[in-house]
Amino acid sequence: MQTNQRNAVILSTGAYVPKRVLPNSYFDELLGENVSQWLESNLEIYERRWCEEGESTADMCVQAAEQALERAGLEAQDLDLIIVATDTPEYLTPSTAAVVQYRLRAGHTGTFDLNAACAGFVTGLDVGAKYIRTDERYDRVLVIGAYAMSKYLNPKDKKTVTLFADGAGAILLGVELNSQRGYLDSELITLGQYYDGMGIYGGGTKSPLTHETLDKGEQYIKLNYRFPPELNPQVWTHMARNIVQRQKLKPEDIDHMFLTQININSIRTTLDNLGLPHHKAHTSMQYFGYTGSACIPITMNQAVEAGKIKKGDLVVMIGSGSGLTFGSAAWRW
Repeated sequence: MQTNQRNAVILSTGAYVPKRVLPNSYFDELLGENVSQWLESNLEIYERRWCEEGESTADMCVQAAEQALERAGLEAQDLDLIIVATDTPEYLTPSTAAVVQYRLRAGHTGTFDLNAACAGFVTGLDVGAKYIRTDERYDRVLVIGAYAMSKYLNPKDKKTVTLFADGAGAILLGVELNSQRGYLDSELITLGQYYDGMGIYGGGTKSPLTHETLDKGEQYIKLNYRFPPELNPQVWTHMARNIVQRQKLKPEDIDHMFLTQININSIRTTLDNLGLPHHKAHTSMQYFGYTGSACIPITMNQAVEAGKIKKGDLVVMIGSGSGLTFGSAAWRW
């Protein structure tokens, strides 16, 4: 029998959203038409948060990180690794994680950014857990999902400007030996044929920002075509069933689900497919809009603050984003 087997456990959560609140009525006026009704009846989005002028991704990361550290009773110097999952980085280079490390005064803690679009946080959590499980030098890993997509929105594009919002969420991972809780399983899937469906296509080596590309609006996020509406529920259902089956469990054993907060109907359809009551999936899009790679940790932090997650609960997270990328993970609280 193997002894002293390392596992990653969740020590604490933290989150931050900007103070600037934009209700749906703001976009009614901006676009000159009633978009509130559609947003509220179809997506259940009532308001969202955008960065203040001068506020950036790293600013939000630091706020979420400090809250997670305080709740765990740890200092930034106690960290062994910081992972920032974002597709709206502070700079193209260097990494946002390096900026966050410096601002936290985290000594020489290792850092890197991870870009799996809106599946980035679950992917980052997977990477962080595996550092802890396989390398004795990593006992405390901070994973942050951050999103400042308001910086990349075309104010004239009603398909995108009303949906996206800003925020950051953090989970602090620690090590436990021979633990019955913590990381259980994960899975990553990519449907690369959809890479050109939605993204920010200017600013990279394929299309550097020039006067010509700026005139074409390449600096903004673009939805080039609509994805099949059944795609997210199908893949989310498949991943949830896979992950519990590999643990010799059933969907009804899931206590909490945290899903990408882009469409309330996709979330409910997934729960219906799994035979689960809707209350098992926590939501935050109602007041925070769609916060991309930050939406799952922000939503989880809300559930933690509300006292909804109990010791021993089975938690399943599934994130999805442009690419198309999907990441799932199962944890025992």
